[in-house]
Amino acid sequence: MIEKDFVTEGLKRTRIDEYLEKELERAGYGGMDVQITPLGTMVVVYAERPGMVIGRGGKNVRAITNTLKNDFGLDNPQIEVKEVSVPELNPKIMAYKIANMLQRGMHFRRVAYSTIRRIMGAGAQGVEVTISGKIRGSRSAVAKFVEGYIKKCGEPSIRLVEEGFATVQLKPGVLGIYVRIMPPETVLPDSVEILPQIEIIDDEVGEVEELDDSEEIVEEEIVEEVEDLDELEEIVEEESAEEAKEDS
Repeated sequence: MIEKDFVTEGLKRTRIDEYLEKELERAGYGGMDVQITPLGTMVVVYAERPGMVIGRGGKNVRAITNTLKNDFGLDNPQIEVKEVSVPELNPKIMAYKIANMLQRGMHFRRVAYSTIRRIMGAGAQGVEVTISGKIRGSRSAVAKFVEGYIKKCGEPSIRLVEEGFATVQLKPGVLGIYVRIMPPETVLPDSVEILPQIEIIDDEVGEVEELDDSEEIVEEEIVEEVEDLDELEEIVEEESAEEAKEDS
């Protein structure tokens, strides 16, 4: 029965996310996070314009809180609004912006390329924008735009890449916008940092130079000892010659 509880909880969070997405679309809704606390349920809402989420005198927040409590069955819900510091790095916000530009009649290629330039200009490592639906005519098609480096498979693509989705209703039909962004602070598991070895090489050269100096000192000492021995031999020879003369 534990698996059933997980599925039920996941469906509830999805319904809450869809409700907030619909209510806070004009505020630049950037996602939400639900945290269970001893005092109740904390719902953290990320938005580009927090003032529109709160409303005049907190009217919007109170209305959303009552809806979460009565319609979704949350225990003592408390809403915390946080501003998105860099909207260009939030895929959900950028997907909504693409949907708004398409609804105003702009060409999908121009919209996609301008959005990619904004995202990459904010410092993202990579971005992928996918627009699907009746974008060229009566038949459905998919247009994909990629720039930079972005993981598309494996565990890093799930854990490190942020995703956002939005839809827009046009005359030919409904278009789906899918945005994937790899943030600038992402560190991949296979990244390797090579440290410089310049200091190590300098130390080795210094040691070699010190050895050369010590060898020169030893050679000088040996030469001095040899000269002293030569002088001693000359003195001994002179003394022996003098003794020989005295004996004769």
